[in-house]
Amino acid sequence: MGKSESWCVLGKNGAGKQQLIQLITGKIQPTTVGNFIIPSVDKISVVSFESQQKIYEQELLLAPDGIGTLAKDFLPESKLDSNLIEQFGLRHRLNTGYRQLSTGEGRKLLILQAIFQGVELLICDNPFDSLDEDSCIALSAALKGISETGISVLLMLNNRQDIQQWCTNVAFIERGQFNVLGDIESEETKRQLDALLAPPSDDVSWPTNIQHLDDYKHPYLVKLNKGRVHYNGVNVFEDLDVCIKPLQHTLITGANGSGKSTLMQLITGDCTQCYSNDIHVLGHKRGSGESIWELKKDMGIVSAELHRQYRVNCDLLTVVLSGFYDSIGLYQQPEQQTITIAKHWLDKIGLLGQQRTLFKSLSYGEQRLALIARALVKSPYLLILDEPTQGLDELNRHRLLNFLELLAEQKHSTMLLVSHRKDEFLPIFKQHIKL
Repeated sequence: MGKSESWCVLGKNGAGKQQLIQLITGKIQPTTVGNFIIPSVDKISVVSFESQQKIYEQELLLAPDGIGTLAKDFLPESKLDSNLIEQFGLRHRLNTGYRQLSTGEGRKLLILQAIFQGVELLICDNPFDSLDEDSCIALSAALKGISETGISVLLMLNNRQDIQQWCTNVAFIERGQFNVLGDIESEETKRQLDALLAPPSDDVSWPTNIQHLDDYKHPYLVKLNKGRVHYNGVNVFEDLDVCIKPLQHTLITGANGSGKSTLMQLITGDCTQCYSNDIHVLGHKRGSGESIWELKKDMGIVSAELHRQYRVNCDLLTVVLSGFYDSIGLYQQPEQQTITIAKHWLDKIGLLGQQRTLFKSLSYGEQRLALIARALVKSPYLLILDEPTQGLDELNRHRLLNFLELLAEQKHSTMLLVSHRKDEFLPIFKQHIKL
């Protein structure tokens, strides 16, 4: 990889992309990988889910109950009038605390920080995950622009849809082996990608669910009247009405920062303003004496927030088992039946062989697969999926979407899906809420 070049490196979950990043940043040796030459530069910045998680944890220690470091404080004061801030769509978020930013906004902030600090090689790990369509277009244009100024850009990607036409080279990594494919416009490159990403045979039956919505006694799973959430005098949303009936699978879309994740947290009870709203969840009016655990026993949740909060250093089987108890970690002895179900799910997501591997040592995509299994083990009445495919490779993403369609046919759970990707707007979603 030479100076001023832009590369896209595609790979499946666990293929070795993180090891390649460690190689480039000098954390591991040697100095060459196949026909990829490690660039000789001094200033390298890596923007990834892992780097965002590290900052998030630091911010929790700094101000566990407060706003913490403002977005503008991540940037040099001399650059606060830069047009790039507008191009990245962050001008209106500069006085927001880092932990209050969406995952996509936090990523864009760290990319800006790297640019303003004079980075020579910018490595972005799945930079378009969790961004709305307009933000993806704007970020792509910005990255193309900085690559034209002489900054080398390396995009580490899980999905070929995210390959950018302005990149000069495309490569594929699998089981730690690095192969340069060539120009993305080449028919030979496209043919090789089709072969490398051919779906595997999927002959493991889906685990049997253990409860049915036929047993559900209420007309609504969720009913929100004139919902309003505000922070520091700014409304996230207001006058929002939401009604979700059993088996009324619902898609939720909107621009970054429009309140999608906040709505999910209002439903789960993780947003404390649920008690100042007129909201019924799973037959209970919030604030009527119910406990958060009473409701969560009938919910399965996958979200970036849960992923950030899962900081207990336990093994993979423990993570999946914790879904039965809605806990971070496991604090009671599970029954043999639950262990069997958890192992079945690990088998289904292809990680049974790593059941005793520490959760935090896995790649981000493998961690996300484990959290999806954690949400599904108890066959919840309400399955809340806040950008569940974030961090998943192309094959695992389509595998999950196929399962959601199967789950809809079986009529066991009602799904709420937050997504920016149009190919995830499945026909099963009969209600579409736009924020």
